[in-house]
Amino acid sequence: MSGNIEDKPQPLIEHLMELRTRLIWSIGAFFVAFIVCFVFAKHLFNALVFPYKWAVIWAHLDVNKAQLIYTAPQEFFFTQVKVAMFGGLVIAFPIIAAQLYKFVAPGLYKNERAAFLPFLIASPILFLMGASLVYFFFTPMVMWFFLTMQQAPGEGDVAISLLPKVSEYLSLIMTLVFSFGLVFQLPVITTLLARVGLLTSQWLVEKRKFAIVLAFIVAAVLTPPDPMSQIGLALPTILLYEISIYAARLVERQRARQALEESAGSTDVANKDND
Repeated sequence: MSGNIEDKPQPLIEHLMELRTRLIWSIGAFFVAFIVCFVFAKHLFNALVFPYKWAVIWAHLDVNKAQLIYTAPQEFFFTQVKVAMFGGLVIAFPIIAAQLYKFVAPGLYKNERAAFLPFLIASPILFLMGASLVYFFFTPMVMWFFLTMQQAPGEGDVAISLLPKVSEYLSLIMTLVFSFGLVFQLPVITTLLARVGLLTSQWLVEKRKFAIVLAFIVAAVLTPPDPMSQIGLALPTILLYEISIYAARLVERQRARQALEESAGSTDVANKDND
C-alpha cells in the first residue's frame, strides 16, 4: 500500500466498527436536531408559509384572509413531524457529511482528498442556492398562478376559493426544494465524473439536445403537474448543464497543464542524467 494513504490494513470487523461509530454520530445528530426542530415546528411552518403570503399580495388579495386548513384531526401533527424531520436533516447535514468524509478519507490518497473536499463544501452551497430560488421566487410564483384561478361569486357563478391543506402545501414546497436542490448538484456530479475521466466536455456538448429533452422529462416527473413548475425547473437545469460543460473544460485544462508540467519535469531529469 502506498505511503500516501494514511489508512493501515485493518480487519473487516474494525471497518464495520468504524462504520457503526460514524452512523451513531450521524443518527444522533439528526435525532437531536429533530427534537429541537419539533419544539419549534409551528414557527418553522409559519416561516415556510411566507411564500404563500407573498403570492397572496401579488394576487392583490387581502393577506389577512389567507389561511391554510387541515381536514383530519392528526393532519397538522404529522405535518409538524415532517417539518421537524426536514429541518433536522438540513441542520444535521454538515455533521453527517463530516462523518462520511472521516470514514472514507483515510482510504484516499492525499491528492484525492484534496480533490474531494471542495465538492463536499460546494454540494450544500449549491443545494441551498436551489432551495433559496424555490423559497424566494418559485413557490410564490406557483402559488400566485393557482390563486389567479379563483372565481368570485357573480350572476350565475359560484365562489371558488383556494384553501390549501397544511399537508399538501408542505408536500409541495418540500418537493420543490428537493427537486431544485438535486438539480443544482449537476455541476458537482459532472465535474467529479470529468475528474475521473468518465466523461468529457465534448461528450456533453454532443449530448446537449438529449439533455434538454431529458431536463423537461425530469421536471415533469419531479414537479407538480402544472406548466409553470415544469418550465421553472427545466430552464435552470439547462443552464446548469451549460455550466457543467464549462466546469468539465476547466478540469480538462487543469489535467493537460499537469501533464505538461510532469512531462517537462521528466525531461529535465533525463537531461540531468545524460549530463
